[in-house]
Amino acid sequence: MPYAGRMTERGEEKLLRLARQGTPEVSGEPLDLGQRVRDLRKARKWTLEQAAKQAGLARSTLSKIENGQMSPTYEALKKLAVGLDISVPQLFTAPSNAQVNGRMVVTPLGQGQEVATSTYEHELLAQSLTKKAMLPYRARIRARSMEEFDGWVRHDGEEFLYVLTGVIRLYTEFYEPAEMRRGDSAYYDASMGHNVVTISDEDATILWVTSRP
Repeated sequence: MPYAGRMTERGEEKLLRLARQGTPEVSGEPLDLGQRVRDLRKARKWTLEQAAKQAGLARSTLSKIENGQMSPTYEALKKLAVGLDISVPQLFTAPSNAQVNGRMVVTPLGQGQEVATSTYEHELLAQSLTKKAMLPYRARIRARSMEEFDGWVRHDGEEFLYVLTGVIRLYTEFYEPAEMRRGDSAYYDASMGHNVVTISDEDATILWVTSRP
């Protein structure tokens, strides 16, 4: 999901490292970010010029990213994600075309991959598995008002939200805000604009599961 707001330095460093090194595959082979971006562009039947315009990047910049000739900044990654209508983590997740059976991964508490933004702290779960049909992650909600976001978060797929601790308010583009407490859940179309804020004194924590288109 394209994350609103500015990244903290820690989160930006992690994403830049992912951009340079790739996300590990089960086989040990890293994901080629340039090839991933090219595949996403071609799946949409876009030329370099069309994709660059959609993302608000120079054609030469996009060409260098696709050919592994430059390490993109976080701002470039964010523009790419918004232009492709996916989340930033999905840039580093290999596509799945085949059914894969008989596999499992356990993520011990606190050992997921951390990606922080100015509004959320995400802990990506089951990161060692590729070709996932779902993107699960635990999030600490730091935002306390809609003014902290640059706009609606929206992306392809459907999303499930489950409140673990605290009290949140789920804002959506077409519905009245929903106040949710521990044990409450919501399932919604993620292409609809949505943002979450905490309304408890402490940061709230939630489990998010996003389906992959």
